[in-house]
Parts: sequence; C-alpha cells; structure tokens
Amino acid sequence: MTASLPRRTLLRIFGAAGAFLGLARPASAALFPTPPQSTGPFYPPPADRFSDTDWDLVKVADRVREAGGEVMLLSGRVLGGDGAPVAAALIEIWQCDANGRYLHSGDVSATRLRDPDFQGYGVTRTDTDGRYRFRTILPVEYPGRTPHIHARLQRPDGSELITQIYLAGHPLNQGDFLFRRLGRAARAAASITPTRRDDGDFEAEFDFVV
Repeated sequence: MTASLPRRTLLRIFGAAGAFLGLARPASAALFPTPPQSTGPFYPPPADRFSDTDWDLVKVADRVREAGGEVMLLSGRVLGGDGAPVAAALIEIWQCDANGRYLHSGDVSATRLRDPDFQGYGVTRTDTDGRYRFRTILPVEYPGRTPHIHARLQRPDGSELITQIYLAGHPLNQGDFLFRRLGRAARAAASITPTRRDDGDFEAEFDFVV
C-alpha cells in the first residue's frame, strides 16, 4: 500500500504552499546557506546499492517497470555564498520509495514492501554552471517522518554538506522533529514547491548554497 497522498490532495497542498507559513523560498533568501541536517540511519552502504547509481532513480537498469509513485524532476544549482556557481560538485540523494521503505538492509517492515523498481539512491556532478538534475519520485512520509529527500554534497575542495529537502507547506512538517529544529529562514532554504508539468510529472528547483 503506497504512502503517497492522492493527486487531488497534492494539488491542494502545492497550490497553497506559498501561503503556508511563508515557507516557500523567497527570492531574497536565495543565498541563505542551506542548513545542515543529520545523515539519518538509512544512508545506503555500497553493498545495498544498485550497480547503476546514476541520476535517474525511477528506472533501474535491466528492469522493465519504472518505480511506483509520482515522478519528480529535481534540478537546481550549487552556489557559493557569493553566488558563484560550484562546478564538479558531487551530489548524492537517497529517499524512501512510494511505500515508505529505504534501500537499506536495516529498514525492515512486515507491512511495507520495498519497491524493487526504485533505485533509492542516486549520484551526479554539477556542470560548469553549477547545475545538476535528478529524476526521482515525489517524497512520501513514513512512520515518524514528514516527506523528505536526503542529500550529501561534496565540493571539489573536499568540504561537504549533508542536508534534507522538504515539501513546503506539507501538513506533516510541523510534527516532524528535525523540521521543527530549523528556523524560519532555514525552513524556506530547505524546502521545495513542486509543480505539475503538462506531461503529468512534477518538477522542483532546489539550489544548494554552501
């Protein structure tokens, strides 16, 4: 049974996201540093990952079906505090599947089956303009957490940032212990507002400021 919300509910959430506690990222907050957060218990070790740990988490190599859930194109840039793009930055993301299960041998559940068609973990590098992209699914909640995507970024100089990306305006945010620890500006800097494209998929922009 999927943990994702019905499409009609999602459209209501994202249509009202800009008015929900002002969490949508304003232009004036574009260079607010992306807040660091914990790695969490389900960062997938190499032994648990698929061999094709690329930017597309929805399609696993050698499998016919694509992942369940709502497809979302996540893209943006990596910027320094001065606004300069950061090229060749390594970005990793990982998240639970549409059933609320992580690609991690330690995530076991008798009621939530793992989606074998969801890659669960992806990696890419920014181009010369600091841009990146991932094809994944709209994050869903699981027991104890609001929907989120984990991200780890490593600059060419070796410095790194680990954070979590939230859905602006999601009704479970205020009950999430990690989201509540963030200040107002940090919440905006850690949130995305997905919109639905003409083809039915979602898309969202997220800039890492490091």
